[in-house]
Amino acid sequence: MISFPNAKINLGLNIIRKRADGYHDLETVFYPVLGLRDALETVHGNTGDGALSFTYSGLEIAGDTGHNLCSKAYHLLKKDFPELPALQMHLHKVIPMGAGLGGGSADGAFTLRMLNQQFGLGLSETALISYALTLGSDCPFFIINKACYATGRGEQLENITVDLSTYRFVLINPGIHVPTGWAFSQIHPDTPLQHCKNIIQQPVETWPGVLTNDFEKPVMQAFPDIQAIKEQLYQQGALYAAMTGTGSTVYGIFSKNTSLSFDFPDHYYIYQG
Repeated sequence: MISFPNAKINLGLNIIRKRADGYHDLETVFYPVLGLRDALETVHGNTGDGALSFTYSGLEIAGDTGHNLCSKAYHLLKKDFPELPALQMHLHKVIPMGAGLGGGSADGAFTLRMLNQQFGLGLSETALISYALTLGSDCPFFIINKACYATGRGEQLENITVDLSTYRFVLINPGIHVPTGWAFSQIHPDTPLQHCKNIIQQPVETWPGVLTNDFEKPVMQAFPDIQAIKEQLYQQGALYAAMTGTGSTVYGIFSKNTSLSFDFPDHYYIYQG
């Protein structure tokens, strides 16, 4: 079986409070970017130990591949469904990692969805979301994979109506790693004046200066190249531009007929869709 885990962007991101368990309560709108996708395939394998053989291609995956979210998702289900057979799993990595695009989270969540379907585990969407939350705070969104207003750690999801299909998206990643722990340490949690789920119901042209990402100010002060990306997107005619997640990817939303000509270094990752 093969599937195509897609990226996401955050339309607004507000950190509201730090919780007693060390996590943060937040609010954001997750929006799927269906055109930017990895490819994930699972087939019955003969690994010799009744477990998982994982390989990958495309972008480099840092660290022990046995600890990536695809592998973790398989072993998470294997605990409750020991009848899961040995598998060969291959991931072709396209979505930049550590970029605020949720690529790893998507891979983990799609693994859960695929195994549920492929082997008839009978797990409901609610159950899959519960498993996904074990993998990470962004993972539950990719079980639904439609525009959602997210609260709590990001796992409390409310389907909302926001259709940006008539616009053109540009995503720019400069390859800068923004440490997540450091990014959260720069935030002073507060309740926003306007909730992002209400802001995004207004025309895109009204979003600048109103729909905000709390991480932008400290991250862009520390990494001026990220600020420069946002400025160039607006110079090119973006109706709205913002950093997604804790960065370092910045996206711009343009009218479909906008002619674009960027001047970014060759090592930047650029997606237009």
